[in-house]
Amino acid sequence: MQHKFATAVLISVLSAVTNNAAELRKQVGVPIEPIKQSASESALATARRSDASDRDAQGNVTRLSLAEHMRRASVYMINRAFEEARAHWEAVLRYYPTDPRVGEALLGIGRSYFQAKDYQDAYEVFNRLAANYSSTKEGREGLNYSAASLLRMGRFDESAARYAEYVQRFPDGERIDTAYLNVVDTLREANRPKEALQWVTKTRQRFAGSATEINAIFAELRLHIAEGNWRDANSTADLLLTKQFSKAVLTSRTEVSYLKAYSLEQEGKKEEAFSAYLAVPDGTDSYYGWLATQHLSKLAGKAKAEIVAQRESRVNTSIASDADLYPAPYRAIIVKSAKSRQLDPRFVLALIRQESVFKPTAKSPSGARGLLQLTIDAAQKYATGAGLNNVREAQLYQPDTSIMLGAEYLEQLARMFPQMLEPVAASYNGGEDNVARWLKRAKRPDPGVFTSEIGFDETKGYVQKVMNNYRVYRQLYTEDLIRR
Repeated sequence: MQHKFATAVLISVLSAVTNNAAELRKQVGVPIEPIKQSASESALATARRSDASDRDAQGNVTRLSLAEHMRRASVYMINRAFEEARAHWEAVLRYYPTDPRVGEALLGIGRSYFQAKDYQDAYEVFNRLAANYSSTKEGREGLNYSAASLLRMGRFDESAARYAEYVQRFPDGERIDTAYLNVVDTLREANRPKEALQWVTKTRQRFAGSATEINAIFAELRLHIAEGNWRDANSTADLLLTKQFSKAVLTSRTEVSYLKAYSLEQEGKKEEAFSAYLAVPDGTDSYYGWLATQHLSKLAGKAKAEIVAQRESRVNTSIASDADLYPAPYRAIIVKSAKSRQLDPRFVLALIRQESVFKPTAKSPSGARGLLQLTIDAAQKYATGAGLNNVREAQLYQPDTSIMLGAEYLEQLARMFPQMLEPVAASYNGGEDNVARWLKRAKRPDPGVFTSEIGFDETKGYVQKVMNNYRVYRQLYTEDLIRR
């Protein structure tokens, strides 16, 4: 896309939302700027030009300095050009087999397969790394990643054993705290809850007084909820609520309060549950507050309906006052792409707001680009379904292309997870294979319970923010994105 044309399109779209583009930038952080090549894309183009001249007659990468092979591999990996990255790491193995950086190259190869979800190939590389370089950091990483690969292949017992092996072999390893916690969750996925509780005890003893101990108690709370042990869930939640919630803790006081209220409700203690839900504060930025309000509406009855109505009114007033922070640009293409796939256009808007704040030139450190922050491998996977062919990195900055590809991807996710939108949002950020495990582990058809099971802190926060956005967009706009 030419710079002048890109700028004109963006200004035109933003002007449709407001007559003052500068005010919109101030409100939602959308800069009016031309699309320009980022440093990593410039490096990618340079690497590809160099590789074109540095290959032999069979198309293989010729010998360069080890540092140059590693540099080009890094450039390709950042841009998720996995095969091109592997070509240079494999060149390191071929041309420099005894160099100390061979372990680093092997780790890169394994991670490239892992990120591409080729878990069997990833496992084989990580296994080799763990076996041959166990005295190095890369070897320890190989053992950890081999467990993660087994987990994603559904080989839960083997995965749990690998994480336990890490605990035994590397008691001071870089990932020792997460290894303990991973044993707990993986044993749950292997349907071995009693052993998982034993590992909770081990973890609490090993990390007494730390954030990891609190995370272990949180794992116990989630286990009790999944297994329907409501009294144990309530007592565990009470214990958690006496703790300090630092940034290293994988939950929040609000989340635990919601889970306690949910457990009370499931135990049949309706009055206590009502009071507990009411204690979860609601607002435009409170995901669990929103869920609590929904439960309150069901539990209230005529006698308490006014209490809930007042709570909802306060939030609606707040939404109305913040309405300018929730614009609906790109209306025509969003409505067309979403409705043709049975998606709510307001959910697509909620995702875009979180992914890029409506900035089509946005690019993440992991190589995601455009309004919906698509990676090139995901874009190429869904291009045909979106009616596109031969998609390249630069096209992901085009608003229409990003929206069409993103909608196609979301349609596939919605088919996989039709029960609720939280797994769809979680998949968009954390991968559908992970979400399938978290959903199965939760065992409860409740959005808040599922969200508590999300294993990546970033993804959990992402889901909550997207759903908060969606709540506001539903209040402000019709399904045709017409302002109410």
